[in-house]
Amino acid sequence: MVGRRYKQGTARGYEARLPRRIEDFVGADNPVRAIDAYVATLDLAALGFVNAGGALRCGQPAFAPAALLKLYIAGYLDRVHSSRRLARECRRNLEFMWLLEGLTPGYRTIAAFRQFNGPALRAVCKDFILLCKDLDLLGGEEIGIDGAFFNASASDASVITKTTLERRLKQIECDIAAYHQDLETQDAQERGLPEDLSKTPELAAKIVKLQARQAQHAALLKQLADSGDTQISRTDPDARALRKGGQQLVGYNVQDCVDGKHRLIVHDEVTNAGNDTQQLAPQALAAKAVLAVEKLTAAADAGYFNEAQLAACAQANITVYVPVPDYAQGLTAQGRLSGANFQYLPDTDVYLCPGKQELHQYGTPHRRAGTGTLYTRYSRPPGACQDCPLKASCLPASGRRQVERSEHAPVVDALRQRMATEGPARMRQRAGLVEHPFGTLKRWFGWDHFLVRGFEKVWGEMSLMVLGYNLTRVIHILGVQAFRDYCAQRLSSRLLPI
Repeated sequence: MVGRRYKQGTARGYEARLPRRIEDFVGADNPVRAIDAYVATLDLAALGFVNAGGALRCGQPAFAPAALLKLYIAGYLDRVHSSRRLARECRRNLEFMWLLEGLTPGYRTIAAFRQFNGPALRAVCKDFILLCKDLDLLGGEEIGIDGAFFNASASDASVITKTTLERRLKQIECDIAAYHQDLETQDAQERGLPEDLSKTPELAAKIVKLQARQAQHAALLKQLADSGDTQISRTDPDARALRKGGQQLVGYNVQDCVDGKHRLIVHDEVTNAGNDTQQLAPQALAAKAVLAVEKLTAAADAGYFNEAQLAACAQANITVYVPVPDYAQGLTAQGRLSGANFQYLPDTDVYLCPGKQELHQYGTPHRRAGTGTLYTRYSRPPGACQDCPLKASCLPASGRRQVERSEHAPVVDALRQRMATEGPARMRQRAGLVEHPFGTLKRWFGWDHFLVRGFEKVWGEMSLMVLGYNLTRVIHILGVQAFRDYCAQRLSSRLLPI
């Protein structure tokens, strides 16, 4: 019986007929050619890269920042983020060999480049967004805003809260007092004994250790008091314990603004905020500045709803679509009337209740603690509602119904009207627009945690990811050759004498 045949490889000892040049291994449509062409257009010294000035120095020549930048962009596109793995790829990956022209930097050199060039990496990311704008790849009409949690280079155990610090300090004080009492007791018992029998080095060493720990905790507590935070990570001082929808991690809250034309990220920001309630206006205004447009439409999820943020967007000519929370849902379920059942009449500045009675302004407008938003109260005179048939479902225990109106109520009312007609379609469009990049970063690029620590370095690494994502999108839209042709034109225009 004849056995099954299988494909046979080439014996390892045979001489192989391979191309003599590495150039021949890299196809014309290979993304590394696009990376090489783009980095060549950059003025790295103006962007702030370390060692980009070209000044003569003593010792061995440094690796060119352009080579290390190319390496990182190619590595992040190829799901290789670690400096040790990048160093290994330089010795075995033909694409990387071609890109770096045979250079083989060590992992410490590679890691230091990412560590010390955070602001410069952000500048490169912004430059690429301007390039996309020059290529007419940005619509500039609508954006989607979203945030996602990414793990920091820190464990859950590294985070300590203000309450925990205070409790531990109190316990340390009690332990030190107890050890001092033990020392005094032993001193009293050992008086008159020979000197070598009366020593108690163990207790003294424990007290010294506790005092050192007490000083560390006190310093952390002072740091929290100075910053106004309630928690701190001893590994990454800027990381925070974040919780959302059952998800809990130590990391950062990354914000992205995605343009509606080709799903390109036009703005990103790394924060450590535990929620998105204060992020709407900063992100929308930053995206509007990047796009350089007079008006803009922005869509975000319900976590971004904040009246003051909505007002800031409206003032900047940004039309926002955000679901309006139904705070009266509990009252409605109980069959009671809520503020939504009262109609505001702007001409007379009164509220009209379901019983067709007017509620007039009373008292002095007050600012609510925490938000600083100005509220005005409206009410009926005391006892005026006692004969109303809706009294049972309307009046509170105090017997006087009040309605509060925020200074930002006109903006919220306009939003509520927009959401009633366009809301469902806008929210579906937002989900397809802005959730796509985060899914690509986490699944396709295999990236869900930072390898560096601190805002400046973390934001620089985030810019690498955004640059990789945007570059991939542009290559898919234009093709490698068209992008290279544009980069060649851009380089020639930059090198022309003024």
